[in-house]
Amino acid sequence: MVAHSTTSGGRPELPLAAEFPEPTREQWQAQVHKVLERSGLVGDEPPAGPVEDVLNSTTHDGIRVRPLYTSAPADPGLPGLAPFVRGSRPQGGVAEGWDVRQRHEHPDAAETNREVLADLYNGVSSLWLRLGAAGIAIDDLADALNGVHLDMIGVTLDAGADFAAAAKAFLALAAEQGVPSGQLRGNLGADPLGLQARTGQAGDRDAAVELTQRCAAEFPQLTALTVDALPFHDAGGSDAEELGCSLAVGVTYLRWLTEAGMDVDTAAGQLEFRYAATADQFLTIAKLRAARRLWEQVTRSSGVSEQARAQTQHAVTSQAMLTRRDPWVNMLRGTIATFAAGVGGAQSVTTLPFDAAIGLPDDFARRIARNTQALLLEESHLAQVIDPAGGSWYVESLTDELARKAWSWFQRIEAVGGMPEALRSGLVAEEIADTWQNRRAAIARRSDAITGVTEFPNLHEAPLERTPAPEQPGGGLPVHRYAEDFEALRDAADARLAETGERPAVFLATLGSLAAHNARASFARNLFAAGGLDSTEAGATDSTDAVLAAYSGAPVVCLCSSDKIYAERAAETAQALRQAGAKTVLLAGKPSDVEGVDGYVHAGCDALTVLDAVHAELGVRR
Repeated sequence: MVAHSTTSGGRPELPLAAEFPEPTREQWQAQVHKVLERSGLVGDEPPAGPVEDVLNSTTHDGIRVRPLYTSAPADPGLPGLAPFVRGSRPQGGVAEGWDVRQRHEHPDAAETNREVLADLYNGVSSLWLRLGAAGIAIDDLADALNGVHLDMIGVTLDAGADFAAAAKAFLALAAEQGVPSGQLRGNLGADPLGLQARTGQAGDRDAAVELTQRCAAEFPQLTALTVDALPFHDAGGSDAEELGCSLAVGVTYLRWLTEAGMDVDTAAGQLEFRYAATADQFLTIAKLRAARRLWEQVTRSSGVSEQARAQTQHAVTSQAMLTRRDPWVNMLRGTIATFAAGVGGAQSVTTLPFDAAIGLPDDFARRIARNTQALLLEESHLAQVIDPAGGSWYVESLTDELARKAWSWFQRIEAVGGMPEALRSGLVAEEIADTWQNRRAAIARRSDAITGVTEFPNLHEAPLERTPAPEQPGGGLPVHRYAEDFEALRDAADARLAETGERPAVFLATLGSLAAHNARASFARNLFAAGGLDSTEAGATDSTDAVLAAYSGAPVVCLCSSDKIYAERAAETAQALRQAGAKTVLLAGKPSDVEGVDGYVHAGCDALTVLDAVHAELGVRR
């Protein structure tokens, strides 16, 4: 929309931009070229393609993200109407916001009850309870929910293979409280295929169908089935893989229910989809929008009526993105992910506490998690705008491309016989394993940065201590955290520190003045710290003798200076350091032919491989 100025009588005049010439794409490209040239990203000769292609990046689904979008794909429709890209509800969250749902898994029922009541008194509107061996004992459910009015609070159960027993206990507790069947809200957490993905063992199909039939017949606001996409995300899968797997699971559940005699509208209404929200806010927004579009396409093809095609979404901030090192940064990751989940249109959002990767969260972490959502809802008024990302050419294009990638993956799963067979055959595991290796390589090169771990680590942080969380069942898809490889290096270096009283260190052979060596020395110091290694340095030096005088005797040294000084002194200094006892000589800069240098550290290098080799040279055991 173009803004217009008006006269005092309210008559429209010329658009405010009318006096300015309309810029052309060529003019914009010329300005981009100037900036890139000053940054050293392009040379004097123009690049082969459009200059802005230098700024392109690619997601783990192979989607190219461009710096400029000049058109949008097809019309995404209106909020609350098919294909539901812009939200499942026409009013969005304007009236009531979104459901603030927090997870509880402390095996001590009394402690869980204390935490539950604290959450409910301070802004949480529904509960997500992990039950069974991986959380609260099912027999302790009544104690854990003591004082909770089930006619006022939605409850989502997550009991894995024990979903039928958990549902029975929950419904019995509701009956004890005298809660009318029409007021009981939440989801009973039956997810046989999610269980198969996590453990490799198929869940009880018949029990899931029977429970769903009972829910549909007796409890109009209670659903039975969860389509949990988190196992695919936690295994390192991409956004499109997460979406495609969720579609395949949802379709399987529709088949089971309709084969058992349930009408397709009722069957579709019994499913709640759970997705991961990450610190990549635009991909998260696009993923939730694409999920609704894809589910609408599936249910439309299945004969579901229009309003019953709307997908119910529960977004959870990603466990995979959480770090154990510098965990305070997780507060920022959680805030961005929660923001993206709200903007993306999820009806329920769970913000995991910042210390969830370390163990059971403490009171402070829980308070920050729930206040993150309170701030976004009550202070930022985020829910007061319906589909705020709608109409952005970038978001609409990303939504469209992500939906197409996910649909293609979903079709591959269907072609082998659906999700049960895709899990049994290893198709899903193999596909996601390939994506994880690609993601792991990007993290190793630090092109996928992890603040506080691969970038700007704090070697002197005091580790947080937490009670270990209940062990989750395994045996199926692996569970990864993006920081795990670098954190293993930090753990090994810390173990050496505890054993010897000294942190393993690298000597930075800084050549020339501070101005000449500071940029590359800072880069090298940061890279080595990502592996738990300290750095000592020579400081400003004007000769090889000055470097040798400062040499610490460390087996690994790294030359740091400008290209000009490297040409003058690097080879001589490397040879002298070897004679003084250095076993490995690295150079901070792009690979070249400097004599006597064993390797190079630079932006885009495989930092993990470099650090592994340095650890081995220093005798640090993983």
